Amino acid sequence: MLVALGLIVLVAMVTYIGRDGYFDPEDDSISLLDAFYYSTVTITTTGYGDVRPVTDEARLLTTIVVTPARILFLILLVGTTLEILAERSRHAYRVRRWRKQLRDHTIICGYGTKGRSAARTLLGRGIDPKQVVVIDPGAGARSRADDDGFAAVSGDASTAESLQEAGIAEASSVVVAVDRDDTAILITLTARELNPNATIVAAVREEENVHLLHQGGADGVITSSAAAGRLLGLSSETPQVTELLEDLLTVGEGLDIVEHEVGADEAGELPSMPDHGMLLAVVRDGELIRFDDERARNLRQGDRVVELRGGASHLS
Repeated sequence: MLVALGLIVLVAMVTYIGRDGYFDPEDDSISLLDAFYYSTVTITTTGYGDVRPVTDEARLLTTIVVTPARILFLILLVGTTLEILAERSRHAYRVRRWRKQLRDHTIICGYGTKGRSAARTLLGRGIDPKQVVVIDPGAGARSRADDDGFAAVSGDASTAESLQEAGIAEASSVVVAVDRDDTAILITLTARELNPNATIVAAVREEENVHLLHQGGADGVITSSAAAGRLLGLSSETPQVTELLEDLLTVGEGLDIVEHEVGADEAGELPSMPDHGMLLAVVRDGELIRFDDERARNLRQGDRVVELRGGASHLS
């Protein structure tokens, strides 16, 4: 654009300096405005012909200055257009190729503090970075996601278009980590409509919005402000307990909460189960059964056991 504007200014100045060699039938004089008018209609090949060179000197300048400038202007125009079209074609090809290889991945909506923490936890759990897609409208956030090895999609995660570009139909889980509760609700509703089977977890600031997320299709909801407040209150009385909770939230260090499916050799009474870790809960037919429930003592094949283990034991 700067080069094109520079060419227009150049031709206008050449015309104005040699204005005595040009003819305008309207007022028989060439003003600076007339010079720019002549420059734009000439260099863009529109050429109305009302302002035209009439002397030999003006026609010579048109030949050696204006005509090459006109050709260069067209080269810039056509070249830039082709470059944009080619880049869009390459981008569309890369997206199609990337989408074909994407299955059972995780979509993170929002790559702020919460989104980055969720991504680090996924990596700590052994998730391949290629199986994580970030949606964020901010260029800086997408750049950080790229640096962290994740695919980044530009756009508003509350729109179907952005979610579809991220492969929502093939995703296994969606993490909603945006700053606004109303946006989180809209993202959850849209994601659930596009993928009824995905696991959707979301973070909200206010507890009064938790039920809206659940009604919208979220499988799990974290109240960030309330959770932080409870930790602060707990820290003032029992700082050691808070230290333990922080340990649990740090993947791969100290203690970790892990989940695995009960196999045929693990079914039966709890004492017959291999000693993996401390039982916290059992997930059976979508119901969470806590460790103090008698039903948790008798495991069935296909149950999912939630355990407390040492940080390194779950990686073996």
